[in-house]
Order: sequence, then structure tokens, then C-alpha cells
Amino acid sequence: MYAYFNGKLIEKSPTEAVIECNGVAYQLNISLQTFSVIKDQENCKLYAHLVVREDAQTLYGFFSIGERAIFRQLISVSGVGANTARMILSSMTKDEVFNAILSENVAALQAVKGIGNKTAKRIILDLKDKISKDGQSGEILSESHNTHKDEALSALVMLGFARNSAEKALNKVIKSEGLNLTVEELIRMALKNL
Repeated sequence: MYAYFNGKLIEKSPTEAVIECNGVAYQLNISLQTFSVIKDQENCKLYAHLVVREDAQTLYGFFSIGERAIFRQLISVSGVGANTARMILSSMTKDEVFNAILSENVAALQAVKGIGNKTAKRIILDLKDKISKDGQSGEILSESHNTHKDEALSALVMLGFARNSAEKALNKVIKSEGLNLTVEELIRMALKNL
């Protein structure tokens, strides 16, 4: 729903930032990583993620698209909520999270307050296949051409391919060929990998 907020920082603390955009102020929950980048700025751009629950609508803000992407990956894991994901990103950098997942370092994830052995293992199990060896998630790779990827994915699913294997094939094409491909080129190259 919200892609980003670009405006004047009215208030900031290690856990929250209030940013004014065209006369409306938005309160976003942030990680310590984001706070360390914006703490000396008067104006900034924060990428947003809206979490809607029965009792609240909460905005989370991130200085980079990559941090938002790993946040979204983390909250996709059963048992990891938005506050837990924010705690992980406050305790570790995006690259440290990737490395912990890829190297199956349960102890590194358990060092984060609120993450037990079971949750750390679930994070690794659920996200290891979604993160490639170079520390990029599929969402980060396709961020700027997400519509092309989505259209190609829909086409491949309509052709009868399993959504999971089609997505893996598309991510492989994007990783090897780059982001400057048309939908048709994406589909053609992905078909070679299926």
C-alpha cells in the first residue's frame, strides 16, 4: 500500500521516526540499523511496510530496499512477527542475517533477544532456499522490474508450471542476465531452465 515516505524528519529515536510528507506526519517503527543512518539527517526517504492486524495498523520504515526485503522475508516465517523481525534487524545487519541463514548459524540468530532454538532453525529452514549464495533475496533482485517478473510468473503458471519452480527459474534468469529484460525474454529464458 505504501512504497516509501520522503520528507522532513520531525522526531526520531532508536525505535521510531516521525516523517512529515506534505503536511501529514507518519509514525514509522524503525530498526537500529535505519536509525544509525538517519540520526543526523533532517530530510530522508524511508521505504515502508504496512502491517495490518485486527487491533492495529502499524507502519515500519527502512532506509534501504534491501532491509525492507529481508524484513518481509523474515515475517513470512511462521512464528516471526513484525516486532521480532525488527529486533533481528536491530541486532544484525542485513548481510549478517543473510550469512547466518546461508551458513545455518543457529547460534547467531539465537543471540537476538526473543529468538529461541526452534525459531532460529525455522528461519534457516524457511529462508535458506529463498536466499541465493551472493546474499540477495529474490525480492531484492527483482525490485525494479517486479511487474515484469510478476507477469512472466503468471504466464508460466498459466502454461502449467508449478509456481515455486517457475519463480526459481525466473530468479535464476534475473541473476544471470540482469534486470533489463522484457517479459517475453524472461519467459523464454525461464523456459530453458524448467
